[in-house]
Amino acid sequence: MAKKFLYLVAIVIVLFLAGAIALNLFATEITRFVYVPRGDFVAQEPLEENAYQDPALWYSRPGIGTSDPARWQPAYAPEGEVPSGVDEAAKARVLSTDQPPFAVFFVHPTSYRSTSNWNAPIALTDDADPDTEEAERIARIYVRGMASPFNAASEIWVPRYRQATMGAFLTDSPEAQQALDAAYADVREAYAYFLDSIGEDTPFVLAGHSQGALHLMRLLKDEVKGLDAADRLVAAYAVGWPISVEHDLPAMGVPACATARQTGCVLSWSSFGVPADPAAVIEAYAASEGFDGEQRGASEILCTNPITGTYRGAAPASANAGTLKPDETMANGELVPGGVPATCDTRGLLLVGPPPEMGPFVLPGNNYHVYDIPLFWANTKLDVARRVQAFAGAAGQAETGR
Repeated sequence: MAKKFLYLVAIVIVLFLAGAIALNLFATEITRFVYVPRGDFVAQEPLEENAYQDPALWYSRPGIGTSDPARWQPAYAPEGEVPSGVDEAAKARVLSTDQPPFAVFFVHPTSYRSTSNWNAPIALTDDADPDTEEAERIARIYVRGMASPFNAASEIWVPRYRQATMGAFLTDSPEAQQALDAAYADVREAYAYFLDSIGEDTPFVLAGHSQGALHLMRLLKDEVKGLDAADRLVAAYAVGWPISVEHDLPAMGVPACATARQTGCVLSWSSFGVPADPAAVIEAYAASEGFDGEQRGASEILCTNPITGTYRGAAPASANAGTLKPDETMANGELVPGGVPATCDTRGLLLVGPPPEMGPFVLPGNNYHVYDIPLFWANTKLDVARRVQAFAGAAGQAETGR
């Protein structure tokens, strides 16, 4: 009996090791099998003309009131529980909403994981399927944590859109690109309505994360570059998607933000803990096609240091004015200052030091993708304030000089 038991234990160990080896060797293939839709792409009918007049097509917009997730304001963690280094005046600047008038258009990241469709439905009824309901719940959490650093704006607009499902980013199939094109078509329509709705002289900020940043890049290239709206662009925050300095930026028509008070420029970063293993990200980036039609290859990835607001460089943890550390639900959290540094490495990735404790959603390779903005919540808010004030100051000088 004992011998049979030992045989059973040995078999279980072998099976476990075989499974671990298979997972290690075929992780990409397994992930694709689990998340990539196997059905055909179904063309998305264009939204009705002026569909975005409907308030239900927006997570955030003027008039929603206290239920607007982008208007959420986290508090600082109690004194004595966090590293010191941020004085009360700095905290007051972080929490302040006293800014010149400006508007924000924010595109949320991927929250739809279903393999039933290549694009998420827009859930406007109470009979949505469980996958769509879950995507809606996650999208609201993302808006709460990632759009809230921009809430000093007089207006924040965050559209619902038929986002591409997560599996579309795990394959280079034609269906994946069709899904992304369909999602972008909705974002473009929402942006057009946003521009028509804000004052014709109102400066604005564009922001997005991950899939949202990808669509934002296309907006800059197709709907901002060379048009009148470009003169009102304070800055674009395209976070969590690699932008090639050589193959993307020229076509986007905006330079990288070199200084903390520069306007009409773009900021971007992708966060990794140390030691970082970005092999999968770098490989996908190298094989992808830039806006100029060339492979991005080993070209430099745009890296803005979110603590300093400058191109490249390093900043110590003591200069971090507040990381939004989420609770177990991811829907709430507190600002913890002085805990996370930031260094742009030679590849253009943002290294955030030894892996900070943020929650269970750190990706393989110490990839802090989900936390790109929360890691630097307070500094992002301060960065927006500086650029808005610089824009307003430049506009005032131009008006005076007439």
